[in-house]
Amino acid sequence: MAPIHPSHAEPQDSPESYVGLEVSSAEERARKHGWASLRSLPTGSIITMEYLVGRLNFEVTDGTVTRCWKG
Repeated sequence: MAPIHPSHAEPQDSPESYVGLEVSSAEERARKHGWASLRSLPTGSIITMEYLVGRLNFEVTDGTVTRCWKG
């Protein structure tokens, strides 16, 4: 795997704090905290494992964030 060279530091923000929020509120909060990229995925989605510095991922069920992680 190629080394990760961050172009900027990630926000000092806890992904766990987004769990339970309605997805639009979570996205708005993440943008205010400085996340460069957001990805909302339905529960059970198949995704690639590449790590993107500055991206926050949301797993969403019925419009609510059920899981959140960096990359």
